[in-house]
Amino acid sequence: MKRSYPTDLSDAEWGCLEPYVPPPNKRGRPRTHATREILDAVFYVLKRGCPWRLLPKDFPPWETVYWWFGRWRVDGTLERLNAALRERLGSHLGRNPLPSAAIADSQTTKTTGVGGEQRGYDGNNKVRGRKRHLLVDTEGLVLKARVHSAKVPDQDGLKLLLESARGGVSRLSHLWLDAGYQGRGKRWAEEVLGLSVEVVRKPPKPIPEKVAKVWAEEWAKAQGKKLDWEKLMPP
Repeated sequence: MKRSYPTDLSDAEWGCLEPYVPPPNKRGRPRTHATREILDAVFYVLKRGCPWRLLPKDFPPWETVYWWFGRWRVDGTLERLNAALRERLGSHLGRNPLPSAAIADSQTTKTTGVGGEQRGYDGNNKVRGRKRHLLVDTEGLVLKARVHSAKVPDQDGLKLLLESARGGVSRLSHLWLDAGYQGRGKRWAEEVLGLSVEVVRKPPKPIPEKVAKVWAEEWAKAQGKKLDWEKLMPP
């Protein structure tokens, strides 16, 4: 008998997801393991972060789970599940399921030495690996994700991200970006997609308190004034 795990789908959760998972093929050999069991195993691996081979024995064999995960990733099943859950949550929050504003950002991650063309060097971050771009709504829910070689500049990666997301963000009119996308990426989003684009820059780092105190003391000494450091400190 299979043990119960916190990541297992409840009956209500499975009822929400079942319509978006392809039903078993009536031709050929019947499935040995139910689709719900496969999803339970996938969620366990994603939540625990363990290798597929370390999947507990009371789940279906890890090779079977990994095969179905790969198939659902390629045929768009996982993306449909994400979209369905995001739209359902948006409606629950009183929002339009199709957002009018979104945020895009990227992150470069190191990978193993294997990878071929899908692995490259990001000169800005001094990292060799892959780069992932995320498009999220104002709640932080993922609208689209795109992974490619780290050598692709952010300006070009933004185009790949938004082109692949066009079908699911038909209401999108405003986009927030960081400074890495400024230039041809921002211009392309404005001119080709007709979006209102705002570049959000990182706030300057505050001066360390010790340095600020030395400067203030030197200024007070030069001005011949008495310095009350406690009053200068922000609340």
